[in-house]
Amino acid sequence: MNIKAVVKALEAYTSCDVADALSKLKVPHGGFLAGLTMWSPKRQDGPTKVVGPAYTVRYVRKNYENEPQPSGHYIDSVPSGSVVFISAPARSINACYGGLMSTRAKNSRAVGTIVDGRLRDLQEHRDLDFPVFARDVGTTAPAETMRVATINEPVRLNSDDQDAVIHPGDILVGDLNGVVCIPQHLAEKVVEMIPSQLEADEKVAADIRNGRLVAESMKEHRSGVKKP
Repeated sequence: MNIKAVVKALEAYTSCDVADALSKLKVPHGGFLAGLTMWSPKRQDGPTKVVGPAYTVRYVRKNYENEPQPSGHYIDSVPSGSVVFISAPARSINACYGGLMSTRAKNSRAVGTIVDGRLRDLQEHRDLDFPVFARDVGTTAPAETMRVATINEPVRLNSDDQDAVIHPGDILVGDLNGVVCIPQHLAEKVVEMIPSQLEADEKVAADIRNGRLVAESMKEHRSGVKKP
């Protein structure tokens, strides 16, 4: 199964469905990237979902002279169908992603952007109807305090609570529940596992509506869920 087929299959599922499969595959926290929530096209509302391979961008503090300095602008090489994942330095006050970037990303047929930091120009993203997830919102552009150092290289999630790395090509899934990262080598396995999970849960839900005990129903139906 190629990446396009994997992405197409995953579009039918929620981030929770994906996390359940990744948990069975022993991926820490089910691939959940804590703290990243939907800001556009609405704030944590509606059916918006992004699914696509990660195109990663790492910012560093402006005075880090030993870090690489890429030529050109990262937003001009965003691949069609990708999810832009931007990593800002931890605890950055300035935003690192604005409305012009979403304008270009949408024009390049990216499916959305995830900002491990602050975004700005919130209404512009919403007027574009372009999905953006982020840690927070702000007002000030990044140039004063940070710059891009690497493009399409692994980035580490800004978190003191979990150790997660997003690699270029990993499949990112974002919706109302949050953002999940599927390691690229596990993507097909996740697609294979989810249907039996959902079938079991639908049977459990039907049993519950008919008055059956949850523990009893889960024991029966979840025993047949596809294993890794």
